Amino acid sequence: MAEKKIRVLVAKPGLDGHDRGAKVVCRSLRDAGFEVIYTGLRRTPEEIVSAAIQEDVDVVGLSILSGAHNVLFPKIIDLLKEKEAGDIAVIAGGIIPEKDIPGLEKIGISMIFLQCSSTQDIVKWIEENVGKGLPESK
Repeated sequence: MAEKKIRVLVAKPGLDGHDRGAKVVCRSLRDAGFEVIYTGLRRTPEEIVSAAIQEDVDVVGLSILSGAHNVLFPKIIDLLKEKEAGDIAVIAGGIIPEKDIPGLEKIGISMIFLQCSSTQDIVKWIEENVGKGLPESK
């Protein structure tokens, strides 16, 4: 059976205007052998969820710097569940205060990578938690 590459959607929800970090993560994921889709800046939760479903991704990576994570992330998680795509792993990174992490994990964010996290940490987490060698869909 052929192996299917892990597909990752990297998204910038909300009004963030800076995406250098997200682009670095995209390149690192691509170099690690993942298929990567980048949404670009200023995406709504609806646009992100729609893209995740259309692209049949295994992981959604949310990058946020604006401080709106406690509003935008729950909306994205709720929409994924509403669209019967709650099995897509959602990870997040950017500027997220440590005090907010437990609440975000409680709503369904699988992992949060803080500013000090390396791209290798992200790759390793995806490999270990989403897995390699996903069966090829028919």
